[in-house]
Amino acid sequence: MNTVNETFRHQAIRPVISCHNIIKNYGTGVNEVRVLDSISFDIYSGEFVSIVGPSGSGKTTLMNILGALDSPSSGTYTLDGEVVSSLKDDDLAIIRNTKIGFVFQSFNLLPRATVERNVQLPLIYSSSLTTKERKGRVDAVVQAAGLSLEYLFNKSNQLSGGQMQRVAIARALVNDPSIILADEPTGNLDQSTGKIVINSFLKLNKEGRTVVLITHDLNVANNASRIIQIQDGKIISDEFNKKKPKRSLN
Repeated sequence: MNTVNETFRHQAIRPVISCHNIIKNYGTGVNEVRVLDSISFDIYSGEFVSIVGPSGSGKTTLMNILGALDSPSSGTYTLDGEVVSSLKDDDLAIIRNTKIGFVFQSFNLLPRATVERNVQLPLIYSSSLTTKERKGRVDAVVQAAGLSLEYLFNKSNQLSGGQMQRVAIARALVNDPSIILADEPTGNLDQSTGKIVINSFLKLNKEGRTVVLITHDLNVANNASRIIQIQDGKIISDEFNKKKPKRSLN
């Protein structure tokens, strides 16, 4: 049995993310390609986990499944106690908008929209908030992501790469999700700017959020307290990072 899972299971803690024998195939017949092959692991509330592997290893496909953006061909994915494949599209949309915050390598910002507008977009579905409440929440997450409020009315195409990624982090936080999924968030950044972005994730994790970081860079992965290595669609190792303290079980 995986020693990481042993550590948590003997405490009878329920995982927030649970993958059991996840298989993902693309194509059919002789053209079928297996991208994920019997992937199994659990992630617990408050963990900072890196999933690391070379290009083509299946890690982005795995992140899409974890984010309820795609479905496995077989196997079971359970998110916060719910089997994701049993949920309707409307339920999945609610999960993606409230439980999970996404951060992508390419930022995915509206280039001609202001920082404030980009961060505010997920709140479109939160009709219960007043204009003042939305403003307060946007200001708070922009600052939490390490960006000064003086940039609120700059258009995103007027920002540096590091500033755009911090806007993307703020957008991921605006609905107060418990899980952050980040796919190669430092991939388009220089090393020093990447460190600033990673520090934002470390701060969010310290505040209690579960962070799952997808990367090809082992140096980036080493910022996490647990590292899952994936290759050719299979997990080849899943270990606590000896250089980082693992999550408290208290």
